[in-house]
This record gives sequence, C-alpha cells and structure tokens, in this order.
Amino acid sequence: MEHIDFALVDWSRAQFALTAMYHWLFVPLTLGLSFIIAFMETLYVKTGNPEWKRITKFWMTLFGVNFAIGVATGLIMEFQFGTNWSNYSWFVGDIFGAPLAIEGIMAFFLESTFIAVMFFGWNKTGKKFHLFSTWMVALGSNLSALWILVANAWMQYPAGMKFNPDTLRNEMVNFWEVLFSPVAINKFLHTVSQGYVLASLFVIGISAWFLLKKRESLFARRSILVAGVFGLISTLFVILTGDGSARNVARHQPMKFAAMENLYEGQQNAPLAVIGLLQKDRSDPAHRKEDFAFKIEIPNMLSYMAFLDANAYVPGIRDLVQGNAEHHLLSYAERAEKGRTAITSLAEYRNAKKEGNDSLAMAALARFEENFPHYGYGYYAGRDVHELVPPVATVFYSFRIMVGLGVHFLALILVVLWLTIKNRIESKRFILYTALWTIPLAYIASMLGWTVAEVGRQPWVIQDLLPTVAAISKVTPGAVQLSFWLFAVIFTGLLIAEIGIMAAQVRKGPAPIDSSTSH
Repeated sequence: MEHIDFALVDWSRAQFALTAMYHWLFVPLTLGLSFIIAFMETLYVKTGNPEWKRITKFWMTLFGVNFAIGVATGLIMEFQFGTNWSNYSWFVGDIFGAPLAIEGIMAFFLESTFIAVMFFGWNKTGKKFHLFSTWMVALGSNLSALWILVANAWMQYPAGMKFNPDTLRNEMVNFWEVLFSPVAINKFLHTVSQGYVLASLFVIGISAWFLLKKRESLFARRSILVAGVFGLISTLFVILTGDGSARNVARHQPMKFAAMENLYEGQQNAPLAVIGLLQKDRSDPAHRKEDFAFKIEIPNMLSYMAFLDANAYVPGIRDLVQGNAEHHLLSYAERAEKGRTAITSLAEYRNAKKEGNDSLAMAALARFEENFPHYGYGYYAGRDVHELVPPVATVFYSFRIMVGLGVHFLALILVVLWLTIKNRIESKRFILYTALWTIPLAYIASMLGWTVAEVGRQPWVIQDLLPTVAAISKVTPGAVQLSFWLFAVIFTGLLIAEIGIMAAQVRKGPAPIDSSTSH
C-alpha cells in the first residue's frame, strides 16, 4: 500500500467515472425507446393506419441518433479495462471477459444485423419482416445490457468462481451461477426497467412540447398513450425490483446498505429514514460520522425492507468497522489481518512450489483458502480501516433523491395518461410543462442510481476481493490526466451534437403522411 500512487488511482477512477456517466446518458434511452418503437410499429402493422407508421419513423430517427453515439462511448469505456485497469483485467479476465465476449458476439451482431433493415428497409421488405427486424433490434439492445450488467453484478457479488493460486486469476467454475446470481438477475431487471421509464418520460416530454406548440396533436396524444402505458408498467416494475435490490445490498454489501441509510449504530427494529438532513457529528474527533439534523422515520421499516422481518438486526457502520461479537461480525481490522495472511500465504505457496516443497506448499495453500474471503482487506492491513467506509452523505442523499424522483415520475405518468384518455391534456399547460422538464430529471435519477451502486461499494472494484488501489495499471498519472481531459472534451462535444441534432429533428416534426404511406 505504501507504494501506491494515489494520484494515479484518483485519476483512473475519475476517467472511468467520466466515460461511464457519459455512456449511460445514451444507454437507457436506447433500451426503452427500442421497445416503444416496436410497439408503435406493431400497431401500424395490425391496423394498417399510416399515422402509426409516421409516428414510428419519427421516434426511430431520434433512436438512431442516440444509438450511434451510445455505441461510440461504450467502446471507449471497454478499452479502459486494458489500459487503466490491467491488474483488474488480469485478476478477473476469465470471468469478466466472458459476459463481454457474449455481449459482443450475440447481442451486438444481433443489433447490427437488423438495424440496417429497420432504418433502410421500409420500402424494400415486407411489413412483417420489417416489424420482426425492429423487435430484434429491441431484443438485441437489451441483451447487450444483460451481459454487461451480469459482469457488473459479479463485481458486486462474485459468484461461480474459484481463485487459481498458480495463475493468480479468478476462474469461472459455474457459468450459470454467474448469470443467474440473485444480484445479477435483479440488477438487470431493475436497470433496464429504469431505462424504460426514462424513455417513456422522454417520449411524453417531447410530445408535450408539440402540444404546447399546438402542433401535431394526434401524433402527440398517440405517442403519449403508448409511452404512458409502457412507462406506468415499467415504473411499477422499477419499484418491485428496487425492493429486491435493497435486500440484495443488505445481505451482500452491508456497508453500502448502512451508508444508504446513514445507519451508524446497528439495531433491531431499525426505522427507515424517509427524508433527513445530515450534519457532521462534532463528538467524533475525526469528523467521519454523519448525524441527523432532522429526519422523518417509519418505525421497523428498515429491518423489514432488508430482511422481511421487522425484528431483524441491521448492522451499522460502526458494527462493520469495529466488529460485533454478538452478531458474529468481524471488525475490519480483523478482516485486514486475515487478508494479509491470505496474501502472504499465497506468496509462500508459490515460493514453496518453485522450490519443490509440496508439503509446505499445501500448508500455505490451506491457510490461503481459509482466509481468501478476506483477501482484499489485506491491502488495508496497518492502515486506517475507515478508508473502507464509502462517502456516506453522497450515497444517502443520492438514494433519497432518486426515490423521490421516482415517486414524481409515477404520479406524472398517471396524471398524463388520465388526461390524455379523457382528451383534456392539451388544455393543461402546467402538466405539459412539467412533463417537458421532467426529461432531464429522468436522466438525473438514472445517474443517481448508479452513484448509489458504484460509490456505495467503494473502495472495492470486486467486493471484498480487490480494492481500487490494487486494480490499476502501471501508467503515469499525467497520461491518465491527459486522456481524461481529451475524453471530457470529445464526449461533451458528442453530447452537444446529439442534443442539437435531436432538437432539430423535433422542431422539424414527423414527416407528412403522404411521404410515409408506401411500404
């Protein structure tokens, strides 16, 4: 640890955060808008009404702009695993690489095969084959998300693997445990359904703009109906999967869960702080502890949310750092010592193997395997174990703002759907303006969700096994800093270009019916 260049660590983390956040600006819209387009085209094929084709082609144009830029940013992000995080790639390449390879072979080629037909085959293929291609693009986009989210979930909850002490790599022993781990399944469902909500709000907001401008009333109302129904179902599913995500975090990442709730002292019948304002606890000389200036609580709800038992004990930050013998929790200092034992035992095993001393090697290997669950903590032996506590205020506020925005989204979709069905939406200018300005709020909520997921598990790249300080490449901080600013300029330019192109397409509006009727 004393040889770690923390400037390199910080710049490497900053660069990955930058590229990941920019990439995620494009992904959720792709995931949801692809299905909305498929539903709209299905209505066109079933009814033969050219208005539905006109609606489909308009939203397809916006989808195409977003899709192209999303692919570009995603490729750059994946290259960073080899350039900035080579130790991580070596440590988990056999596992992490498999989902990404499947994503490239299966999902990416599925999208590429049919996306050309979807955009350029309107007058060259039959209606049903074109519709099939549109559905395949939607399926391919979401399959891409599946494999990437499986890889991310494995980092949060490493399952289906075994560490090989001879190669110093984690190796996959059960592909199905990696794919179907409870964290992977829930993360995929929660993340893609959140993308569906964002896309629905995007369509509703753009349609609201047309109604505010008193343009394309029929187009806007039909778009709102499709997006509203899809968004309502998706929002309810986000709530369901979010509940499952909270339980997974409580079981497998208790420190993240404690940070989400600012739970410093563990307790039974733990209440849920619905809203709260944090302040530094002045009684803590290190100023690490956050206290509540005020809060509104629901009694017993946190225990029930975490373990489906109102009487369950929920460990707090102090229990995890200092240990709790009553609840069989080792302190972080104890785990750090066990982790150091694992690291030194691994070195002893490899040295004994080189010397041909099999009995010494087997003894060292036994000690290593016994302490391997604590391996990552060994990098913090002799250091302040409070470095293993994530930024509590960031995680706490991000989680609550995200949930609060989710409540707003549900209420807005319900109101907009009701007013549209009753044919009263065009006169409700306040609701239309609210729908329009909810588009950026949907992106903020999406980013806050990833903030909770990724900042909340710091400093781990792989939970309990590999911290960020041990995962970086041996490059200079200056090189990473230079590429950081290059990516910042390029990605910002791409984002401005996308917004400009989309805004121009929206102002232009859907093409006239007479130019869209032939197939």
